[in-house]
Amino acid sequence: REDLWVREGKILNPEKLFFDEKGSADVQLDCKGSIIAPGFIDVQINGGFGVDFSLATDDFKSGIDLVSQKILSHGVTSFCPTLVTSPPSVYHQVLPQISVRNGGAHGAGILGAHLEGPFISREKKGAHPEHCLRTFEAGAFQELLATYGSLDCVRIVTLAPEMERSSEVIRELTHRGICVSLGHSVANLSQAEEAVQHGATFITHLFNAMLPFHHRDPGIVGLLTSDKIPAGRRVFYGMISDGIHTNPAALRIAHRAHPKGLVLVTDAMAGMGLAPGRHTLGQQVVEIDGLNTYIAGTKTLSGSVATMDTCVRHFQEATGCSVEMALEAASLHPAQLLGIEHNKGTLNYDSDADFLMLDDNLYVQATYIAGQEVWRQDTSGM
Repeated sequence: REDLWVREGKILNPEKLFFDEKGSADVQLDCKGSIIAPGFIDVQINGGFGVDFSLATDDFKSGIDLVSQKILSHGVTSFCPTLVTSPPSVYHQVLPQISVRNGGAHGAGILGAHLEGPFISREKKGAHPEHCLRTFEAGAFQELLATYGSLDCVRIVTLAPEMERSSEVIRELTHRGICVSLGHSVANLSQAEEAVQHGATFITHLFNAMLPFHHRDPGIVGLLTSDKIPAGRRVFYGMISDGIHTNPAALRIAHRAHPKGLVLVTDAMAGMGLAPGRHTLGQQVVEIDGLNTYIAGTKTLSGSVATMDTCVRHFQEATGCSVEMALEAASLHPAQLLGIEHNKGTLNYDSDADFLMLDDNLYVQATYIAGQEVWRQDTSGM
């Protein structure tokens, strides 16, 4: 119920302005009772609006620009474009075309790429193409480098920790400041705990593409309540809260077990924002039927077409958590996961002025990046 002060793209502590500079606001905006929240951060998004980040095209840059522009209306102010398992040639072509950049009127900021695969389990490949999967041979990290071509713009790598030689890879990636996520895996709990001890900090879409929870060996899911997490470390986990990938009861179990680790992700693919029908996800053809997306001709779920604001609303409804908690799962927690919580994910003084105006039902009314309005709901037709 207070004012939010912004100057030069940052959230300002008004005390200094009043007392030291004897200043006042140049522009005042009446938010008419809306909720102001930090901009959403999507750390797993495969594409949208007909654009597939795992397809090497000549106009890849215009594709990423289109998605970053369109997701402003979902409240997303920063994201990690995500590539599913692909042949090395695709990584070599696409990764040099992804550059970390600030958001603005042109679109949401890019925090770096999320590479999901190809070092994942065959049994839990989900919608990833089997012929492109890889294992770590001798010289594992060099092999990963050769596969991806470069790690310059890479922020997150999802791998299966039960693979031989994964420990050295996890250590090396973590050492370079890259977040390691566990997913598409048949790891048991002790393998998952070992990966966390080597530096892994994230779980890719919890419950999806991993062993189901078993009381004698809870697998990766057991990390949520493990007592083997190194002191001072937190394990985060992504959840696709679209009402399809995760039953609301499972969402509630995870949230109650480890609320501070929950990160909402869309896992959205090219079909998000498009009509039902056939679309792509990397090397595969997928079919959209309502909110369901399957590998064509199968019942294998493949990514989602849910938008981030929909996921926030569904999460809040399914868990009955506070509005703050729901908003933090899409802003503060992903920022903490990536170690950027001093700049993004909060409305604290000196952080980036990336924020949203929402109505009481958590529908986005306006999106701001660095204090500038970059999207507003068109109310002229209402």
